[in-house]
Amino acid sequence: MELLGPKNLTNSELLAIIIKNGTKKINCVEIAQNIFMSKKNISNMSDLEYLNLLSIEELKTFEGIGKVKAIQIKAALELASRLSSERKMTNKYKVVSPQDVFDLVASSYLNTKNEVLKVILLNKQNKVLSVVDSVIGQIDRIEIDIKQVLSEPIKQMANGIILCHNHPGGSLKPSRQDINFTKKMFEYCKIFNINLLDHIIIADNNYVSMKQLGSI
Repeated sequence: MELLGPKNLTNSELLAIIIKNGTKKINCVEIAQNIFMSKKNISNMSDLEYLNLLSIEELKTFEGIGKVKAIQIKAALELASRLSSERKMTNKYKVVSPQDVFDLVASSYLNTKNEVLKVILLNKQNKVLSVVDSVIGQIDRIEIDIKQVLSEPIKQMANGIILCHNHPGGSLKPSRQDINFTKKMFEYCKIFNINLLDHIIIADNNYVSMKQLGSI
């Protein structure tokens, strides 16, 4: 990296730097290559998306990866994710479509086992003020507190919000609870002059817009 610069290294070489040491049988580059090669049957996912998806326990199943190295890898990935989010916030990321919402938050849902409701706060130009993790629930179940969801939009004087949550089970179909909650939120938002622009459901690296489905 010192000689060539980070941009000239492969994903395996960069990961090898984090791994640092090999074993008696294989070196750190080979360990990194083995991790990426294990996704050979997953064609719709990049190497880095796959790496981000692996849990600490799953990383520990690879030869040469112990608990400490697995934690270091996950920490590096989280820093990268936060840097990406901060850059988008700094540049006042503008949302004009459901795809923009997906691009903004999709990486934060990778490897998430529970349902997480995010609230994207927007100004009058639909530029992102912030993204708030509002509610975290169990698998296939999330408890919603309207006051909790609206507290930050009111505090930051957001002009509009977009709700976004994941379905860990993989289904993109809105549940009856999703539909009822969205309609309820729409009415509460009107009281505070906040526009509920959409509710995006994410599952298996894909999304559906409840507004496009006619639920808003």
